[in-house]
Amino acid sequence: MVRLDRIYTGGGDTGETSLGDGVRVAKHALRIHAIGEVDEANAAIGLARAAPGQGAHPSDAALARVQNDLFDVGADLAVPGDDDGKLRIQGAQAARLEHEIDGINRELAPLTSFVLPAGTEAAARLHLARTVTRRAERAVAALAASEKVNPGLLVFLNRLSDLLFVMARAANDGGAADVPWRPGGTRTGSTDT
Repeated sequence: MVRLDRIYTGGGDTGETSLGDGVRVAKHALRIHAIGEVDEANAAIGLARAAPGQGAHPSDAALARVQNDLFDVGADLAVPGDDDGKLRIQGAQAARLEHEIDGINRELAPLTSFVLPAGTEAAARLHLARTVTRRAERAVAALAASEKVNPGLLVFLNRLSDLLFVMARAANDGGAADVPWRPGGTRTGSTDT
C-alpha cells in the first residue's frame, strides 16, 4: 500500500516530474500527457458514479473496479520498459470489460441510429466519461507511436470506452430514452423532425 504523508514536494516546480523508475522527464512529455489523460478519464468516471441514483445502480460496482484499473494503467505508463515484474495491465482486465459489455448489451434496445450523448443525467455523465476515455486512448496511441508501451493498454482503453457507451444506453432506460442522431435534421428547410 502506498503511504503519502506529504502531498507537495516541490520536485515539479521546474516543469519536470519523476516517472516510477526515478527518471526525470518534462511535464509536457507524451508519457506524462498520457498519464494525465488517463487520470482525467478516471475523474470523469468518478463524476458519472456520483450521478443521482447511480450509487444504487448495478454498474457502480463495475465502475469502481474500472477506476482501480485506471490507476493500474497509470502505474503501467509510469514505468517504461518491458514486463519486468512491474504492474502491467493484463489481458484478463480487458476480457472482463468485454464480458460486462456483452451482459449489458443483451438487455438494450437494438441500435437503429447513432445516438447523441444525451438523455438522463447519468447517461450524459457516462457519455462524457466515454469521450474523455477516447481522448486518453488517443494520447496512449500517440505515445506508442514513439515509445514502447504495453499493447494491452490500448486494448483496455478501447474496451472501456465501449463499456461506458453501453452503460450510458442502459442509463437511458435500456436505450428507450436514447436521443437518436437525425442526419441533417436541423438544416434549413428540413422536413425531418
